[in-house]
Amino acid sequence: MARFLHWLNSRASFRVLVVLFVLTTTVFSIVPLVNLAAGRGAKDYKLWFSTGQTVLQGRAIYPPRGQRFPFMYPPTAAEMLAPLSLLGQAGLIAALVLVNSLAWWACIVWSLRLASPKGERPHALLYLAPNLVIVVYVWSCYLLGQPTLVLLALLLAGFLALRAGRSWSAGAMFALAAAIKAFPVAAIAYLIYRRYWIAALSMLLSLALLLLVLPAGFRGWAGARQDLTRWADGMLFQYDEKGIAQRPERSVAWKNQSLAGVANRFLRKVDVDATRPPDKPVFVNFVDLSFKVVNAIIVALSLLLGLVYLAAMPPGARRTWETDAIEWSMLLLMLLIAAPLSFNYLFAFLLLPFAIITRIWLVRPDSPLRWWALTAILLLALTIPLQRWSQRYGNALFAALLLFIGLALELWRLRRAPVSA
Repeated sequence: MARFLHWLNSRASFRVLVVLFVLTTTVFSIVPLVNLAAGRGAKDYKLWFSTGQTVLQGRAIYPPRGQRFPFMYPPTAAEMLAPLSLLGQAGLIAALVLVNSLAWWACIVWSLRLASPKGERPHALLYLAPNLVIVVYVWSCYLLGQPTLVLLALLLAGFLALRAGRSWSAGAMFALAAAIKAFPVAAIAYLIYRRYWIAALSMLLSLALLLLVLPAGFRGWAGARQDLTRWADGMLFQYDEKGIAQRPERSVAWKNQSLAGVANRFLRKVDVDATRPPDKPVFVNFVDLSFKVVNAIIVALSLLLGLVYLAAMPPGARRTWETDAIEWSMLLLMLLIAAPLSFNYLFAFLLLPFAIITRIWLVRPDSPLRWWALTAILLLALTIPLQRWSQRYGNALFAALLLFIGLALELWRLRRAPVSA
């Protein structure tokens, strides 16, 4: 083991890892194009293409109230797809997988920059271990056409901007992530709590530009306001006993690993597998509570996690690069847990937490954090042999919770550690 770790820290190992990265991204990028050519379906890429064409043709992105949305992302995301759709469906896929590859590389580099002190050359294990854990989720992003890696890259860029004191840039990065897929908007609560006032203001102003001004260039002011209103009405304000937003049957189904999804599966008698015949429902609930009570429990658990987060945060005078990195890792985990819909591909967000944990293991191998991380990895690994069964019971959610608790304890320990002279 010692010899392997020594080789990993050599320059030769870095060259091998770069070659592996290039080969992996090449294979991941080719498969969606091969599927399209073979007629096996283009997954979400087909929807991205049709949505871009809809924008170019001036047709409505979202149907009137009461009708199901084909495209569920904010209107800004639709406008971003418009120019790519001019390339044709194959050209759009090629462009998006290239963006995914660039975003993945940026995520790796920026995660390591956040996980290491300035001037330290990251150990090669920091490149290898976190990516081995999340590679399945990265593969899902390529196969389905999901923008998770782009979202993560934007959030990591925002954290780096905060570290460098570039608050305007940080707010803009967080806003762009939220304009592509809404749930990162919750990061503004962290900015306000930590008194990043300029970053919070920048995020609000950037959101206004991205959600109204940019779409107005395609749709006109009236069209932009209508798109935003219809999207918000159908996505943000749609939650009842039937489910969340535009895909109620998926919100409580086995793939959703959010706190809301798993809590509804455990605490209400709801069918967790809509792909099965209606006369053969699948239930995993332990009790059958009312919708109102379940929501009260979800809110209480969310507040508890928030209080744990706040309690672990060190005061301003005791903040270091390491405590900030752990804070930001926990913020990513909070976003995953609290998002209404957290499907597997979103768990590529675990890249930064596992990069932090790997470095802590390298410099403090006796840290209890390793046991929290190993248990989380075992839970995540259950997806491979027992996908539906493990996800019905929220294996990814509980893995994220274990990482959150482990990082909170590590942050608390650093908070209480004696200040070095």
